[in-house]
Amino acid sequence: MIERTDPWIPESYHIIKIWREIPDTFTMELKPTDGREIPRFASGQFNMLYVFGVGEIPVSISGDPGEHGVLTHTTRAVGAVSRALCDLKEGAVIGVRGPYGSHWPVAAAMGKDVIIAAGGLGLAPLRSAVREIVAARERFGKVSVLYGARTVEDILFRRELEGWRARFDLDVYVTVDHADAAWRGSVGVVTRFVSRAAFNPERAVAMVCGPEVMMRYTARELEKSGVVDDAIYLSMERNMKCAVGLCGHCQFEQFFVCKDGPIFAYHRVKSLLAKGEI
Repeated sequence: MIERTDPWIPESYHIIKIWREIPDTFTMELKPTDGREIPRFASGQFNMLYVFGVGEIPVSISGDPGEHGVLTHTTRAVGAVSRALCDLKEGAVIGVRGPYGSHWPVAAAMGKDVIIAAGGLGLAPLRSAVREIVAARERFGKVSVLYGARTVEDILFRRELEGWRARFDLDVYVTVDHADAAWRGSVGVVTRFVSRAAFNPERAVAMVCGPEVMMRYTARELEKSGVVDDAIYLSMERNMKCAVGLCGHCQFEQFFVCKDGPIFAYHRVKSLLAKGEI
């Protein structure tokens, strides 16, 4: 990984491509303005994206760690900075700090069965892990991707999900909370797929990202299925602000999410998940 001289100073990146995934969510591809090498990152890490004159926000990297030429982020336009990012055009310059944080245990999962469980925008931080696993598919056991969205219109990365589903070496389950008569897929919560997924709980690793209530219930279902709590990993993204553990906004009892996370083994945060702000 390339060493940074000052963690507070963002590097300049051009937006080379930006597009809407679904009505409120967009993806952007970035390249350094000076042509330098993009810092290497691991699946699950995040960057701080800075809109000059507006502010900065943490955004998980949704691109493939094996593709070093472009930096990809997917996020929802919900706040001042993310809306400003969404309004930018190709060629615009933004600041980038990172990568930061812990990562999904992709290397540790080699030789084991893998369960990827995502809810809503939670598929974005997991997309890089799925791509990494698919690129080295022969090194893993059974792989199941469980994904839930609010409505059919909210399904993220639909074309990529269809591509994963078309493979013979991945089991992909997609469900929505609400649907009209035209929808021919599953309706209900994503946790119902845990019991249907094919995996050996004694040799399984689970990676879970989504709303905290979804992660809490998914982790419980995985435990009921026999997966031990130190083989279940969650992405916590509470209140991250500075990315270096200085400001204290993301303190999660004894943890700082930006430094100790955002990826945590479930047994480390199980007792904290039911709590609100700490």
